[in-house]
This record gives sequence, C-alpha cells and structure tokens, in this order.
Amino acid sequence: MDIAALSTSLSQASLGTAVSIRMLDIGQDQMQVQAQGLIKMMELSVNPNVGSLLDIKV
Repeated sequence: MDIAALSTSLSQASLGTAVSIRMLDIGQDQMQVQAQGLIKMMELSVNPNVGSLLDIKV
C-alpha cells in the first residue's frame, strides 16, 4: 500500500470516529433533556392531598 492510500484511509477512519463521538454526544444531550422533563413531571404530579381521604357510600 502506498503512502497516499494509507493517509486517505487513516483520514477516513479519523473522520468516522469523530462523527461517531459527536453522534453519541448529541444522544447524551437528548437523554439529559428527557430525564429533566421526566423529573419535572414527577415533581408536578406529587400532591400530598390526593388519596389521603376515601369517601365510599354503599
């Protein structure tokens, strides 16, 4: 294999690795946003007065 082909091959491998790392970073950012939204929904759903009394008529 000549030097030019080797250089091109290494450059393509480096680009592929950089793209993969960037895609993982984007995915991680999206997961953090979703986790924050889930935490916010859970905080809003907590109501200490709900379910404390049960009225039943027979």
